[in-house]
Amino acid sequence: MSFSLRKVIPAVTVATTLTLGLFSAAHATTILKFAHVYDQSTPYHKVLLDAAEVIKKQTDDRYEMQVFPSSSLGNEEAINEGLSLGTIDLIYTGPAFMAQSYPEIGILDYPFVFRDFDHWQAFWNSDLRDEMAQGYQDATGNVLVTHTYYGTRQVTSNKPILKPSDMKGLKIRVPNAPAYTLFPTAVGANPTPMAFSEVYLGLQQGVVDAQENPLPTIKAGQFYEVQSDISLTSHTTATLTTVMSGVTYGDLSPEDRTIIFKILKDAATKATQDVRDQENSLVAWFKDKGVNVHDVDRQPFMDIVQPLLQKADMPWSPETFKRLEAIGK
Repeated sequence: MSFSLRKVIPAVTVATTLTLGLFSAAHATTILKFAHVYDQSTPYHKVLLDAAEVIKKQTDDRYEMQVFPSSSLGNEEAINEGLSLGTIDLIYTGPAFMAQSYPEIGILDYPFVFRDFDHWQAFWNSDLRDEMAQGYQDATGNVLVTHTYYGTRQVTSNKPILKPSDMKGLKIRVPNAPAYTLFPTAVGANPTPMAFSEVYLGLQQGVVDAQENPLPTIKAGQFYEVQSDISLTSHTTATLTTVMSGVTYGDLSPEDRTIIFKILKDAATKATQDVRDQENSLVAWFKDKGVNVHDVDRQPFMDIVQPLLQKADMPWSPETFKRLEAIGK
């Protein structure tokens, strides 16, 4: 009987190729894109790099999270749109932008809603938080994974802001959402929406006179280089929410969801502590840089703003406002 080696080798080659293909498919790594608009020096960016390593390890290379900072995948509006389309898997955003799809949650980014950090933290462990997260998910399909303390927003300018009248006519950059325009409008300033990536140049060129952000963001954005004064108005206790695309959520197994969510929650807890530590040290740091830092009596600002939060045209119910106000008391 004759035996043809030429017939055997192709068969072996095909079988080997199929086997390797199946092996590769079984061990394919899925890329998770995490986008945000903030600088690489911020604590909330740095913790994501650590989280990415842990995700890869704990999922046995099934998932790799790639982080895109500094608006590299678009501004706040663009990354929120990408999340809904499923072209971006995870983002940092804020309740004010989530409110474009689910208005009720926007209350969390309005000025003088939270008394202090403890009140803010109590909300994030409350039933009201769970109800809002579910309402947002029902409206968008996207899932609120966790939250990070972004810091308490302060005003930078080229003059002291010590009383409401000091803001009259001030052209102040704000994020492009209604929650951020209420405070400056109420005290007679001129709120000017502008993408975060454009703020430094806008201040430097005089397109805007002022901006408002927490101290760590003011440092990371180097706004102190083009602004002489920081006034501690502490008008908003701000949040970065970590949100996952509903498309991505649906593709994850329950086991992988649990793993990834826990890692991201741990990262948020670390970033929150890092932000708080920075806030405690940065006043002295800015003063060393020659920046004028001013303590501010918040009450005159609150007296103007807080009555507006209870008006009938606010995008939340009076019951929601009362429940939020009562948390932690």
